[in-house]
Amino acid sequence: MVTSGEAAGEEGDDAFGALLKRYEGRPAAVAGRGRDPVNQAMIRHWCEAMGDTHPGYRGPDAVAPPTMLQAWTMAGLDGRNSRTGPYVDLLAALDDAGCTSVVATDCEQEYLRPLRPGDEIGFDAVIESVSARKTTRLGTGYFVTTRMDVRVGTEPAGTHRFRILKYRPAQAATGSEEQSERPLRPRPVVNRDNAGFWEGVRGHRLLVQRCAACAAFRFPWLPGCGGCGSPEWTPVEASGAGTVYSYVVMHHPPFPAFEPPYAVALIELAEGVRMISNVVGVPPGEVRVGLPVDVEFRTYDDELTLPVFRARTAAGA
Repeated sequence: MVTSGEAAGEEGDDAFGALLKRYEGRPAAVAGRGRDPVNQAMIRHWCEAMGDTHPGYRGPDAVAPPTMLQAWTMAGLDGRNSRTGPYVDLLAALDDAGCTSVVATDCEQEYLRPLRPGDEIGFDAVIESVSARKTTRLGTGYFVTTRMDVRVGTEPAGTHRFRILKYRPAQAATGSEEQSERPLRPRPVVNRDNAGFWEGVRGHRLLVQRCAACAAFRFPWLPGCGGCGSPEWTPVEASGAGTVYSYVVMHHPPFPAFEPPYAVALIELAEGVRMISNVVGVPPGEVRVGLPVDVEFRTYDDELTLPVFRARTAAGA
């Protein structure tokens, strides 16, 4: 284990980061087992939550949606997990070095075979990489990537890569004068799949995708159609009208650049797709399922444009 004394070298030539590299290739979970077999009840709940009506996920020959891959391996809320000593030690070393905050940044999945009701899931995981020290808007820390290999019996079923940033919050690392400055809002991750959406947002246009083969609308932006599999699509400007499908009012924990309470909602657009954003124009406690809303583009920090949704009952207020 890397000790807190060794971590003291972090501010120099990042000797601490070099020590963290020792964890690469070491196991993060060994001989893990899914808590439950793949089952139709969980598949149904998932599809209802996601609004996925694909017929392949129903009936006697149903398979699980591929994106449920991680769901069958999750430990649950009772504290049970299969983390190994090296992974626990890695996280503890980062905590000791002041990198006490964590945020999930992205994940990648590869699907090798369909999962069917009754399949018993096994998995192993490895610490695939620890980045060099990185300074982000949230703070300074290290990206830790784990790779989980999922199987049914001895047959590979899929791979799940999960990346987190363990970091020292920026405010904790600055002087009192800088702490009084208003923190910036987190920036969206823009990649080759969603760049067109964010380009539209900068022009105050809410763009969704429409499959060129089956004409289905989809959001978030993806490289191919989840219904028919076609890779061909066109961007379509959504009306911006929608309703609150689900929501949560955030009171705690506090997060830099956000002043609680505030409402985060899953908005169902008139085109049938759903997206997550803030609801504005009414007090957070008055947000309700079914509340009609319209898109509104707001600029933050003088250069970041984001779509939010204004309650229609308060339009013009």
